[in-house]
Amino acid sequence: MPQLRKDPIIGRWVIISTERAKRPCDFKPVQSGPVEGECPFCEGKEDHTPQEIFAIRKEGSSPNKPGWKVRVVSSIAPFLRLDTELWRKGIGLYDLIGARGSHEVVIETPQHIANMCDLEVSQIEDVLTAYVERINSLSKDDKIKYVLIFKNYGWEAGGGRVKHSRSQIIATPVNLKRVKEELEGSKRYYDYHERCVFCDIIREELDLGERVVLDRDGILAVVPFAPRFPFEVWIFPKKHSPDFYKLTPEEKKNLASVLKEILSRIKNLLNDPPYNYVIHTAPFRREHRGYWTTIEEDYHWHIEIIPRLTRVAGFEWGTGFYICPTPPEEAAKYLRGDK
Repeated sequence: MPQLRKDPIIGRWVIISTERAKRPCDFKPVQSGPVEGECPFCEGKEDHTPQEIFAIRKEGSSPNKPGWKVRVVSSIAPFLRLDTELWRKGIGLYDLIGARGSHEVVIETPQHIANMCDLEVSQIEDVLTAYVERINSLSKDDKIKYVLIFKNYGWEAGGGRVKHSRSQIIATPVNLKRVKEELEGSKRYYDYHERCVFCDIIREELDLGERVVLDRDGILAVVPFAPRFPFEVWIFPKKHSPDFYKLTPEEKKNLASVLKEILSRIKNLLNDPPYNYVIHTAPFRREHRGYWTTIEEDYHWHIEIIPRLTRVAGFEWGTGFYICPTPPEEAAKYLRGDK
């Protein structure tokens, strides 16, 4: 029978459509898109991109020249810009804010490799280092409230026509709605229980075991209890931490290993599907009000990985419900290799 399941963090309901239950082989490959043209991200094509903002380079190499491992450059068509004035005004009941912020592209490898899971663990560790360094740098701008890191892999996931592994960093002058929902839900839970809801989820999932995909070196990967999408995976640090950008070198190495493993399993199990991932971390705390007052204790950074296997249609847009055709317990079994 179909089930309605409630997300314990934000209270969102999802429908687990057991009568339409799908196995990995039931999902058709959806990697498509236009023919790939010349890649501007490969080593030796540095003049095809904007000037680099940050790079991890081989010793002796020069900026904007070959010899790099990871490069961060401004988007060629940025949504927000740091040279834009931050102004605020109202027009009747409507609010307007100047589009101050940053939109950057993290080029994850000098080689023409499409999927992050095909990179070495050490290379993924360098990517995580670039994330941490850029968030720390952007935090110095007091007009920036939040930094979101995300990846679009594959045409159906918004990855564009060039198949070169990369991700994006967007810094905004406002806090993001999806993250706000988590912050508010986390605070409500903490006010009642005096515990972090994410830490409780981690303990519950470890006790039950049925949705755990991988538990390694202080990093836990699970299929959430109320997934929006089939084979959705969340990755948590088991040690409580609200801030992704405070990762230690050892934690980066461990996270890189788990991220590679989970993305590899998704690729092999589901025939290399398009996917997105997002990193949800706490906002910068320059002021303390509302959900900021207990954020150190109640919020927990995490990565959400979403294979693009189904389409969001009218019911989802009209209701806010999601329909997931694969029970999370079954998805976890497949991702663990139990079936």
